[in-house]
Amino acid sequence: MKKSFTSIAYENAEDFIFGKSVYPVTLKNGLVIGGGMVYPEINFTLPLMEITKETMPDVLKNYKEMITDICTRSRELNVSGLIAEIEMLPPMTEIPSYGKDVCATVVDVVKEFEAKYGIKGAVRITPADIREGDHLAHMWSGTTWDAMLESFELCAKAGAELMSIESIGGKEVHDEAIMYCDLPKAIFALSVLACRDMDKLWTEIVAIGNKTGAIAAGDTACGFANTAMVLAGKNYIPKVFAAVIRVVSVIRNLVAYECGALGPHKDCGYEGTYIKAITGTPISSEGRVAACAHLSSVGNIASCVCDLWSNESVQNIKLLGGMAPTVSFEQLVYDCRLMNAASAKGHKDALWLQSLYAESDSKLDPQAYILRPDVVLAISKEIVKVDGHYNRAIKAAEVTIDVMKKANLAGDLDLNEKEIDWLGTLADAIATMPNNEDEAINLYAPDCEKLDRKKYDL
Repeated sequence: MKKSFTSIAYENAEDFIFGKSVYPVTLKNGLVIGGGMVYPEINFTLPLMEITKETMPDVLKNYKEMITDICTRSRELNVSGLIAEIEMLPPMTEIPSYGKDVCATVVDVVKEFEAKYGIKGAVRITPADIREGDHLAHMWSGTTWDAMLESFELCAKAGAELMSIESIGGKEVHDEAIMYCDLPKAIFALSVLACRDMDKLWTEIVAIGNKTGAIAAGDTACGFANTAMVLAGKNYIPKVFAAVIRVVSVIRNLVAYECGALGPHKDCGYEGTYIKAITGTPISSEGRVAACAHLSSVGNIASCVCDLWSNESVQNIKLLGGMAPTVSFEQLVYDCRLMNAASAKGHKDALWLQSLYAESDSKLDPQAYILRPDVVLAISKEIVKVDGHYNRAIKAAEVTIDVMKKANLAGDLDLNEKEIDWLGTLADAIATMPNNEDEAINLYAPDCEKLDRKKYDL
């Protein structure tokens, strides 16, 4: 039976903080995520190279070198626990045996260091969502669907303990919507198409977890909200629009937990803050250290309630300090030390550090403001009052717009005149939306040029 979230997990705002979650996740080796400590989650990938049968030995060599160097540095820095994430590149998912071999290579090194030095580690596997292109006949059947599910199962059997994905159901419609700042169409993509896809996909991932003993961890709206964030950062779209998309994306991410995912939520989903507020599961977050992969305006505030602290994805290239994955890992370790030291001194000190993380970013950009812990809890309370993904998405957008308007008037959020005008435009757009999902499908689907309704059983 699907879970239903009708109230938030944190009634006391002071409990909503980094390193602690209502429902911690305990790994097989005893490492507890969300149980009081923040641990580093290092995400690393290949330099530019082809992935073929002929190059696979070099691929595996790269991954072994990266994780060995990272684990060696973890010993030198007295790290007690870490997560290593493998974001599989498309060929590793298209040919599941490639991804399995990469996973096994990394798992073996992590286990070796745990056995020798007591560094508790685990691997998160993130297959690529390869369901796109002219050859795709259906979102939930066919060769790409089968390859994705096989990738999860093979990697789980190879020792990956956490399973995540950056799924893309509805992205073909959402990409068009954000280019034109069409909020109703974006809500349709996220709450109808994406939620239907999430339900199908995460039902299968949870089943694989039950069969293999791996943990279904969570999805991200990277292809949706992060796309909007990057475009807003380049001033192609309004920042307030990207902020609204971030909160609306919570609805589709929440489906994974309705299906039985347990966390920790994946790093590049900044909306994970809301997932933690609603579900109580631990989350992985990324901020300033993710600049190796993309720039953002949320570098500090992203730390506020994290349980794992991550770097996004960094290529295996040489820097002056060492190989880039190891350099990124060291940065994560020192950030985690600071958070854990604050927690060790006492809850008041941890809250003080959290307040600095929030205050340093929140006034300067609406995308940061809507990640303030107090704002997250307030908006989350309103979201869960509403039933149904479509209606929740509309409520999320309405409340987020209202919160940003009030914050600007109060002097808590700096917005220029253009951004203020867009708040009114977005509110007007929501007011035109149908009251139920069926009407929304009939209204918006015919206007989506790239949508093939058959692929979603519409």
